[in-house]
Amino acid sequence: MSKVCAVTGKTAQYGNKRSHSLQASRRRWNVNLQKVKVVIDGRTVRIRVSARALKTLKAAQQG
Repeated sequence: MSKVCAVTGKTAQYGNKRSHSLQASRRRWNVNLQKVKVVIDGRTVRIRVSARALKTLKAAQQG
């Protein structure tokens, strides 16, 4: 699946767009996915990670 975070499993959320007159029409909020190179079992792999998960991974790597 292309628009899913490989770490957290986050996907798009759905809801309503509201106009000035409060008419509802469907819309979706996409996940902020970034392509990242990660070393897994000694191999460099490119995965799609949400920005939130990327921040968590960087914090875990530093300390």
